[in-house]
Amino acid sequence: MKDVIEIGPFPFSAIVGQDEMKRAMILTAIDAGIGGVLVFGDRGTGKSTAVRGLAALLPQIQAVQGCPVNSAQFADVPQWVTSATDAMVDIPTPVIDLPLGATEDRVVGALDIEKALTKGEKAFEPGLLARANRGYLYIDEVNLLEDHLVDLLLDVAQSGQNVVEREGLSIRHAARFVLVGSGNPEEGELRPQLLDRFGLSVEVESPTDIEMRIDVIRRRDAYDRDPQEFCIEWSGADAELRARIIEARTRLDTVDADDAALHDCAALCIALGSDGLRGELTLLRAARALAAFQGDTSVTRDHLRRVAPSALRHRLRRDPLDEAGSTARVNRVVDEVLG
Repeated sequence: MKDVIEIGPFPFSAIVGQDEMKRAMILTAIDAGIGGVLVFGDRGTGKSTAVRGLAALLPQIQAVQGCPVNSAQFADVPQWVTSATDAMVDIPTPVIDLPLGATEDRVVGALDIEKALTKGEKAFEPGLLARANRGYLYIDEVNLLEDHLVDLLLDVAQSGQNVVEREGLSIRHAARFVLVGSGNPEEGELRPQLLDRFGLSVEVESPTDIEMRIDVIRRRDAYDRDPQEFCIEWSGADAELRARIIEARTRLDTVDADDAALHDCAALCIALGSDGLRGELTLLRAARALAAFQGDTSVTRDHLRRVAPSALRHRLRRDPLDEAGSTARVNRVVDEVLG
């Protein structure tokens, strides 16, 4: 009998085009503090494929064995956890799906009914937020997410803690994750409060270049016919990209951003009229992560120019007198401010 070999997702490195989307996801893998990625665009443009590929690409993390919230050290294990040991294990970086139809109990966790009925114990059954800690939480069609779940995610994203007070339980645990959302803008807009929680926003379109479309078809067809062989073929490229991400993480804190770079960040946000200071801070973090990824020692205008659309396009105020799209407005201001 042949061994059963698990087939991995479509390799991240094999995705054709969509460079801005791939760069945004790589930057959040380098610096989770950037705050997540929102990917809006046509159906069939590789949004979900990129997230699945990213999951296989990400380096493993060290976690306490048996801890349902992936604690980085035994001292961080919540008091209600009884299954954890003092051993450390390497686990894949969590990438957890949050389905649109998920109940609140499934998301935040709830009373373990089986233990309550069979043993008479009040035990907590962790939800999706516990599993996503120190990883990624992915929401497809995020603009269709129910309002009460949006409010819940906003609270957790703000505090980094999931708090459950119900059925005689009083539970809290760390819930720090990179939020990745995808959707089709034709199906509705995202609530401004949640939109602001995404560090980067990307617009994807179907390629219009015929050679690029042929390349997409060729690679997808090769994967569908022999996914194992296709994944082996691209494993080297994925491994090289993974190594660059790991190296960039170690280099991140050494990348300098001088006063000139800070001035450019502030000038861009003022010129665009973005609210608050989150735009500047995200722009700076994304530019620093890009510099680390490229092996540069300091943030330059080139780094800022490349990440500005992703960091700022979703933070613009509506201008009824300007018919240009958000990307065009950002690029225009970048040219004016940065030259």
